[in-house]
Amino acid sequence: MSVIAAKDLDLTFQTNDGPVDALKGVTLDIDAGDFVSFIGPSGCGKTTFLRVMADLEQPTGGQITVNGVSPEDARKNRAYGYVFQAAGLYPWRTIGGNIRLPLEIMGISKAEQAERVARVLELVELAGFEKKFPWQLSGGMQQRASIARALSFDADILLMDEPFGALDEIVRDHLNEQLLKLWARTEKTIAFVTHSIPEAVYLSTKIVVMSPRPGRITDVIDSPLPKERPLDIRDTPAFLEVAHRVREGLRAGHLDE
Repeated sequence: MSVIAAKDLDLTFQTNDGPVDALKGVTLDIDAGDFVSFIGPSGCGKTTFLRVMADLEQPTGGQITVNGVSPEDARKNRAYGYVFQAAGLYPWRTIGGNIRLPLEIMGISKAEQAERVARVLELVELAGFEKKFPWQLSGGMQQRASIARALSFDADILLMDEPFGALDEIVRDHLNEQLLKLWARTEKTIAFVTHSIPEAVYLSTKIVVMSPRPGRITDVIDSPLPKERPLDIRDTPAFLEVAHRVREGLRAGHLDE
């Protein structure tokens, strides 16, 4: 069974200027352990689709299930962690305190909180930074702390909305490498929104290309790249071929407007 299954999904926002079709007829299956990137121009519905999965937006047509249940039930079951574009760390709480927050809300014992915080800090290579405050960390480290917080309650699904979009290219490359290692170690199912073609191709087992509004899927590309991916794989013919297909899909989406 698909972990996330959308069929003929529509979402229309009512605005003062009339209805806006954010998603139109979106059908997609994401399987357990997939790393799926969503790429397309601004306003194409990438983030909206992610927010529908997370029960932050309600579709106006079609169906979607997360772990076989409605997004609302999946949210109540704590089936996913969500990583936003900005790290969203509370400045008055330490890094450990930020990561503990969802665990405190869930009523998990202090001993287990400490064990989980230590484990996820190790996963994102921030061991030793538990007592630091967000302002003492670089942007990249803050984003890793945000990922650690999303991992702290051990959900099977990680929803990531352009988490590295504001970072410079060198930091972004490093975090891309770390994210692939993290994915390999945890075997999570990841849905990842990006504007970057190289990032989408480097990270994903499946790349979903979306068109300008109304957001539709114009192509779904199953990556032929091996799971082990050093950064220099980006110079290989196989990588460049997939990147070319993504670029063509984006171009075709614009021409269909």
